[in-house]
Amino acid sequence: MSGLTRDSSIKFLFRDTDVRGELAYLDDSLLELIAIHQYPPTVTDLLGQFLSAAVLLSTTIKFEGRLVLQAQSEGQIPLLMAECSSELVVRGIARGAEQTTSTRFEQLFHKGQLAITIEPRQGQRYQGIVPLSGDNLATSIEHYFANSEQLPTRLWLAGGQQRCAGLLLQQLPAQLISDHDQRQQQWEHLCTLADTLQPEELSGLAPEALLHRLYHQESIQLFEPQRIQFACSCSRQRCLDALQSMGPATLEELLEEEDSITMDCEFCNQQYRFERGDFPALSGAEPGQSIH
Repeated sequence: MSGLTRDSSIKFLFRDTDVRGELAYLDDSLLELIAIHQYPPTVTDLLGQFLSAAVLLSTTIKFEGRLVLQAQSEGQIPLLMAECSSELVVRGIARGAEQTTSTRFEQLFHKGQLAITIEPRQGQRYQGIVPLSGDNLATSIEHYFANSEQLPTRLWLAGGQQRCAGLLLQQLPAQLISDHDQRQQQWEHLCTLADTLQPEELSGLAPEALLHRLYHQESIQLFEPQRIQFACSCSRQRCLDALQSMGPATLEELLEEEDSITMDCEFCNQQYRFERGDFPALSGAEPGQSIH
């Protein structure tokens, strides 16, 4: 790999200690997402951080499904959500944040909570909730890992209007080194070096240059990048299924008010319109195929 790596997640390992890392870069995927909505710069910056974090966290879990980060608050950003699938497909949204004026994390997410949800395609859904504390998203996520008795994990995030990025370090179960004090010393050393990283370096340096800048005295194995892309999981069929689950009586009531039922996806602005003939329970007809 050479130069800046675009829209990719890149795993790396420290060969001499039980610590793994992950880098995430979002470029076109970020631009495609924010082109759909007119967010203030501060909201775009935070959405980029949430997307980077969602990618990094999804790579720590061996599963098929999606991971969702959702912040709700009484501050200037009532809701912000980012999700990443196990195939590294991302999407995100902010609600009620059009008039955001502050740049302070505490004001933006006043009395906020962060929900981290794992939704496997098979198996049980899991959700953990922590306060949005500190002055940035990374601190809140680190508190989640610290309080949930999971592997020690640190994050560094950089938002932006054109590109966002993230770095994750995670201590692995003892394999190479069993001595507790030595493990702790190495973990703190690697994290201390990462704390010197500036946001513009995180988003602006190529992976090899960034890791050399931080860890030129360490032996690191860098893996091939995995592609990140923006796409929405909405579909006409999913919307139709949701409407039909409401029951014939409710559908009749909605169709009495209008000739058709329209559903809009907040994530991608796709609009789906359904007429009476699309609902077999009402007309006995086959579902229509048109999308307007």
